[in-house]
Amino acid sequence: MHLDNLGQARLLVAGDLMLDRYWSGETGRISPEAPVPVVHIDGEELRPGGAANVALNAAALGTSAALLGFTGADPEADALENRLREAGVTCHLLRDPEIATLVKLRIVSRHQQLIRLDFEDGFHGCDGAALGDRFREVLADRDAVVLSDYGKGTLGEAPVLIAAAREAGKPVLVDPKGTDFARYRGATAITPNRGEFEAVVGACHGEAELGERAESLRRELELEAVLVTRGEQGMTLVREGRAPAHFPTRARDVYDVTGAGDTVIATLAAALAAGEPWEEAASLANLAAGVVVGRLGTAVATPADLRRARLHEGREGRRVVDEEELLTLVADARAHGERVVMTNGCFDLLHAGHVAYLEEAAQRGDRLVVAVNDDASVAGLKGENRPINPLEHRMAVLAGLAAVDWVVPFGEDTPARLIGRVLPDVLVKGGDYRPEEIAGYDAVTGAGGEVVVLSFREGCSSSAIMDAIRKRGDRQGEGNA
Repeated sequence: MHLDNLGQARLLVAGDLMLDRYWSGETGRISPEAPVPVVHIDGEELRPGGAANVALNAAALGTSAALLGFTGADPEADALENRLREAGVTCHLLRDPEIATLVKLRIVSRHQQLIRLDFEDGFHGCDGAALGDRFREVLADRDAVVLSDYGKGTLGEAPVLIAAAREAGKPVLVDPKGTDFARYRGATAITPNRGEFEAVVGACHGEAELGERAESLRRELELEAVLVTRGEQGMTLVREGRAPAHFPTRARDVYDVTGAGDTVIATLAAALAAGEPWEEAASLANLAAGVVVGRLGTAVATPADLRRARLHEGREGRRVVDEEELLTLVADARAHGERVVMTNGCFDLLHAGHVAYLEEAAQRGDRLVVAVNDDASVAGLKGENRPINPLEHRMAVLAGLAAVDWVVPFGEDTPARLIGRVLPDVLVKGGDYRPEEIAGYDAVTGAGGEVVVLSFREGCSSSAIMDAIRKRGDRQGEGNA
């Protein structure tokens, strides 16, 4: 899917709100009072947690997110609302002076969580009718609903909220809690993790059994779909009339799984609300989960993060792109502070000189783009007998080189127009040119970039290789005469 489409979605997130507080500092000794580390606290960070983290994740994707839930009438509620509003979340906080805002305090040192302290009484005594009334008010201009249940009491009347949303024609996705999944009957989908799922349906031995039990649960609860998140094993999506779809994990390094479920349901709901099919939405949610588990604490995935994750997938496979794909990739690289290098050529018969040249070009920055003349432009430059290898083959060989990040074709006599769109930080050309003679020089230098001329390796050229082949063929022909 095009990630910009996520900005079209409008979500209502309702559920248990909490504030995640992180105290961090160095530890270098053990307490003389007990066998525990002593942490010298020198930093504090406040992050929205629970259902608030779902809304935060949705907003980070560019989605319009409205949040509904209970808090206390205290400074912690103020801090929670301030951070949500800063992130673009529309807040509908029902403040109750009789309760305290739920807070989870984590002590962190050297990127390791040492202990978590929970300050909570829950929301079981709060006014469910007031929540339901506000829910119906906010629902009208939303495309989809997420119910984020952490078992703290906000969603005690979940069946009522589900019925109201379905009556209004809005899909409802539920991140469940506990073993009474019957409370979520009639929702569009639920997204339990494997532990929550097996606590309800029993232990599953293998993907086939997991799929069968998820389908049975789906039918029993009258759902459209069940998405089971399975940690390092990825996710499984089960829908009516379709074989289970398994999505392998996309996480490269796992530092902290805190809030990963929030990211999954926020991304899934945003993609579905933007009109994406289930499989594409689940795949994107899986990608987003792989991003956030690589970070410490509750975190979010942005469109730039997802582009980067897709890029890493592409680096393990396809690197040949079209012009529009290239512009998106270059923009993402720049958003991450990377320096883009670009070169161009026919690359008809790839030889050692080309390889050395491209490796040297790649050292000038972080990403190397190679623009390749299409077959017609090669013939115009080299003659009607060229190219020897068609464009598709030439690009495939270049894409297999470790030094090359992206390969893109162009059809004009020169790549000046393409270079003017990419505007690389460094434009590289091989040969005995003066920099100002190189196509794209004015555009690149005008944008603050540099143009560099590199030398080809002596004795290496496609023409020389073809001449050698012809001579050898001639000698063999003479010998056979």
